[in-house]
Amino acid sequence: MDALFFIPVAIMLALVPGPNNFCALNNGIRRGVGMALLATFGRVTAFAIFLTISAVGLGAMLLASETAFTAVKWIGAVYLFYLGWRAWRSREFHGLELADGVGAHAVPAQKGAFALVVQEFLLGITNPKAIMLFAAIFPQFIDPSRPAAHQFLVLGSIYLCAEFVSSAVYSACGKQIRRFIRTSRGVARLNKATGGFFIGAGALLLAARQ
Repeated sequence: MDALFFIPVAIMLALVPGPNNFCALNNGIRRGVGMALLATFGRVTAFAIFLTISAVGLGAMLLASETAFTAVKWIGAVYLFYLGWRAWRSREFHGLELADGVGAHAVPAQKGAFALVVQEFLLGITNPKAIMLFAAIFPQFIDPSRPAAHQFLVLGSIYLCAEFVSSAVYSACGKQIRRFIRTSRGVARLNKATGGFFIGAGALLLAARQ
């Protein structure tokens, strides 16, 4: 196992666009980089569970079970559709003073940090493609002549750190996008774009095969 060689691979894998990274982008726009990074603990917890499953050899079993794969896929897709529907219908933009007077006083209280962590966790734990990633990619970096548990621990720690790097990149981009949203019309367009992405991600998840 060459952990140093795995670092750039982990970062590239973590940076691939997906529901969690778009969630970080969205949180960066609405709540800032700090809150987005805090929410990332939710996805990291979900991925740590998948890493543990892969380490004990259950990942291959789950991938072999079409019923389990389909069930997780549908749960994830329904949740993404729900997030998309809610964002599409929303006319709110928490935490931003708008040029036309629509600001924080016109909307309900912001989501707490715990709610954002839970959202990231649910997006991560209901994505069966994450299981495929850990079950298919990690074994390629495992040296069969050395204890596998220690290697999974090292590789897993590197990958989970890479998720924080990815979240920082996407949320920082979101913070930059935030500067261009200064009217209620811009908010409506952003919410529809957000909703459209989540709905599209749900459709892509349904199309995923083992």
